[in-house]
Amino acid sequence: MDIKVSGRKTTVTDALRSHVEEKVGEALKVFDIEPMTCDVVLRYEKNPSIAEPAIVEVTVRARGSVIRVAEHGADMYAAIDTAADKVTRQLRKFKTKVVDNRQQGPSAAEVAPVERVEDLADLLLPEEEDNLLVREKVIDITPMTEEQALVQTDLLGHDFYVFENATTGLINVVYHRKNGGYGIIKPKIEVPGE
Repeated sequence: MDIKVSGRKTTVTDALRSHVEEKVGEALKVFDIEPMTCDVVLRYEKNPSIAEPAIVEVTVRARGSVIRVAEHGADMYAAIDTAADKVTRQLRKFKTKVVDNRQQGPSAAEVAPVERVEDLADLLLPEEEDNLLVREKVIDITPMTEEQALVQTDLLGHDFYVFENATTGLINVVYHRKNGGYGIIKPKIEVPGE
């Protein structure tokens, strides 16, 4: 298994690298398939008011799907342990919901990978530029069921997911509701003669 470890505004020591390879490598054994790649980014928040400044971001690419985990910790070793545990849970969910259900048609795992954002601060705008369109993202839309879209939303860790409904052929958006559960946005279908 190829695990790429990098540090952002921090040096990755040999001890940290071996800890990542041990813990994350063990988590990846839950779903030992090829091809699977793993990128791990280690960084520290410089704000002294943040109680858990160590951040570990893990991105796993397997069978066309992307599983992302970002965890905070009091120190880097604690954050790595927490991230490895979460990767294990996400890969188990991926294995049971996506791979084991492959017989039912096109899988959410066949969706194109999402562009990686290196630093979330890059997405913030100064107030005077707040109303400008600053980023355009082009995505491949793959037909899938609503259940497959929910799985893909969870695996990516996003609040919403745009997909083509395999049943209707229309573009839908599935999203996490603030008070729990999911919602779906569907276009209104005009029935002739009504």
